[in-house]
Amino acid sequence: MGKRSRHSNSSTIKSKIKQGRGTGRLSEYKPWLHIQDVPSRGLVARILGWKTRRVHHLLSLFEQSYFYTLEWSSIVTDIREQYPLLPLEETVSIASDCGISHPVHPRTRYPTVLTTDFLLTANSEDQPRTLKHKDDLDTRTLEKLEIERRYWDFRQKKLKIVTEEHFPMTVAKNVEWLHPFKRREEFSDFDELQFSLITSHVLLAVQHNHAPLREVTVALDDQLGLKLGTSLSLTRYLLANRQLRVDMQQRINPCNQLALII
Repeated sequence: MGKRSRHSNSSTIKSKIKQGRGTGRLSEYKPWLHIQDVPSRGLVARILGWKTRRVHHLLSLFEQSYFYTLEWSSIVTDIREQYPLLPLEETVSIASDCGISHPVHPRTRYPTVLTTDFLLTANSEDQPRTLKHKDDLDTRTLEKLEIERRYWDFRQKKLKIVTEEHFPMTVAKNVEWLHPFKRREEFSDFDELQFSLITSHVLLAVQHNHAPLREVTVALDDQLGLKLGTSLSLTRYLLANRQLRVDMQQRINPCNQLALII
């Protein structure tokens, strides 16, 4: 499917507002930008969220990595990405007051709707976060961040800039590995009794065997007559649901023994 029109004008903005973009919470939230709406920045991803049970639109590897850390956080209860700073007239006014040029579409020259990368809810409070690589914090970027900061300041919210130094990449990589196996529905080949019995076998085997994880799970697949890889997938399920606990600051490697926290 081709990319959608990326032109910015009054009609396209009104159309997105009519669609409910930027509204709702949890599964009902609709991000202002979808991956089809923007030029590719390399890796883009659509990921079904643990917390929200909806598809998240992540526009870079940086956004994806940060998203995974938010999924793992026990205090974050909602994640809204590509959150629009509306009404547009407000950010245009802020820019004018600051003597800053408001971003415009390069072709139409119509002001573009600014977005905050993430509006997360933690401890029942909405907290805006914008992601920037340290090397990207040039003068023009800082000007646009000032518009964003003032927008949230008027709402008594503190905008925080997240750089690559502000969150643990190892945690993100571990959660990425676990993420597809969080839900019981991923194991629909088993009824409830089978699932309970097999996960119990996996739990005991991983807890009491000091061999590398992959060796343990391959042997268990053979012992239980399971399709190769099933026990490893179930280990990922148990880790994702914190029924097995490890230090997430240490990279999980199936070629090594799983270092459990007892």
